[in-house]
Amino acid sequence: MCTVTYVSTNSKVIITSNRDEKVLRQKAILPKDYLINGKKITFPKDPKAGGTWFAVAEEGTISVLLNGANEKHELREKYRKSRGLIVLDIISAENPLLEWEMIDLEGIEPFTIVLFHQNNLYQAQWNEINKTLVQLNVNENYIWSSSTLYSQVVRSQRAKWFTEFIENNSSLNEESMMHFHRYTMEDNAEFGLVINRNDLLKTLSITQTVIENNRLTLTHVDLQNEEFFPNNQTSL
Repeated sequence: MCTVTYVSTNSKVIITSNRDEKVLRQKAILPKDYLINGKKITFPKDPKAGGTWFAVAEEGTISVLLNGANEKHELREKYRKSRGLIVLDIISAENPLLEWEMIDLEGIEPFTIVLFHQNNLYQAQWNEINKTLVQLNVNENYIWSSSTLYSQVVRSQRAKWFTEFIENNSSLNEESMMHFHRYTMEDNAEFGLVINRNDLLKTLSITQTVIENNRLTLTHVDLQNEEFFPNNQTSL
């Protein structure tokens, strides 16, 4: 939920997410199919609140969460609802864009959602005051890093790594993007793509979805336990 990339290449869409979290947090449940509001939604589940940071709906909508909006915010003692549940509220709605427009986010901690819906790409953000929705170019490539863990300087540096990686790889695919998310600056435990901050905060998993030829593939790697949820394919 803390580093997300979107890549469009050779009629293929690849969305990949690294989840950075406290190691004491209860282990996530590997991706499963759930029926929510009559929709089949596939996602890894956070047992603490029941939400998720990466969800895929049966019709091909993808919703990926990052903590924080544009800038780091001050934590409150308590929030009304988990951001991971907001992800499910939006993706399980009949019209996710209308749900975003109507949803009440008062008392919810700031977040960013990368939303791929009906072959369009959006960035949805809530900063405790305003919610915004920006449509992005589906044919371009993007990286997001959580503002709660990475300063603007570091986010800019990571964006540079991403740009250099894209420019130096003529054949981008799911394997190369997984490699980028797992091994970029692997000696930099503070700000590399896979972090380990004093064994208290780590990158726990990598989740990836690929859409190609009306088929969607979901892959999930638990980095702590080396557990894999490989190549679950769905026809769209």
